Amino acid sequence: MKFLAPLLFAGCCALGLAGCSRAPSAEPPPPAEPPAPFPRPAAGEFAVMTFNLNQYALLDRDGDADTLEPKPPEEAGSIVEVIRQVSPDILAVQEMGDPAAWAEFKYSLRQAGLDYGHETYLRRGRSVLNLAVLSRFPIVATNCHVDDAYTIGPTKFPVMRGFIEIDLEIQPQYRLRLMVAHLKSKVFHSFGQAEMRRNEARLLNNRIRDALADERVNLLVVGDFNDTPASAALRDISSYKRRRILHDLRPADAVGDAWTHRQNDDTYHRIDYMLASPGLLPEVVPEKTYAVRSPLLAGSSDHRPLVATFVAAERHPEAAPDLSQRLPPEIPQND
Repeated sequence: MKFLAPLLFAGCCALGLAGCSRAPSAEPPPPAEPPAPFPRPAAGEFAVMTFNLNQYALLDRDGDADTLEPKPPEEAGSIVEVIRQVSPDILAVQEMGDPAAWAEFKYSLRQAGLDYGHETYLRRGRSVLNLAVLSRFPIVATNCHVDDAYTIGPTKFPVMRGFIEIDLEIQPQYRLRLMVAHLKSKVFHSFGQAEMRRNEARLLNNRIRDALADERVNLLVVGDFNDTPASAALRDISSYKRRRILHDLRPADAVGDAWTHRQNDDTYHRIDYMLASPGLLPEVVPEKTYAVRSPLLAGSSDHRPLVATFVAAERHPEAAPDLSQRLPPEIPQND
């Protein structure tokens, strides 16, 4: 009996060589891609994001005037990750730094898998509060406005950050005109910050009306306007002679909040906007037009980005969404 086990083992091996071995198990399927945290455009659609990056620039951040520091890596990384999660086709940014910061920002996006082949960068002197656009679509016309000016009393002021105005060819038969602005902040100025901002708003309105003189233009105006929806500045941008010429898309997040700016005292305001012309409004995809809600934004920017999605084809005016459904709910003030 002491030879039985080796013989059985040998027999089993022989049987295995004769074809009785168990077939190898199939390779497990690759893990499924996690769902995108935010809605993505479908075929024939495109998404536009506007985002104030909160000084993505070289600044004196440590109190040592002899050196300038970039935006901290954890803040810059969070901003890039939020943009990656949304993956917009067109990205308009405010508070972009000098050309070195601009180059680093684009490199970081490429490292995250976002490669934009077309760009516009508007720098104003040595400012760290510049405007820029990245696009996956060709920019076929550029008309940045840097010479607009206004007067308060005897003093003449240029528009501080200028206006970007570009045409993008989304498809051979469909173009988008994009304007990007960042109006005067509410920081004190001896000539009156509110009056300065309202003058800039009026000059932006001039450019908007020039564009809308061509009824075929699909115009989207985005940016940080530094004022609330009921303000005179917003009225001066979106209307003319009491007639509305742009429609406020009012992107909101998944819980219905539409605020875009957070102050250090825990107050929230809506001061960033996406305004669409009557011709562009029918192409809006409301369910994919939103404010980004993400914990990554808490320490990286005092603003949160807005996203709007559009169908890249001319649609009948009757297809325009009812924007009254996007207004905030009325709440009685009983305090």
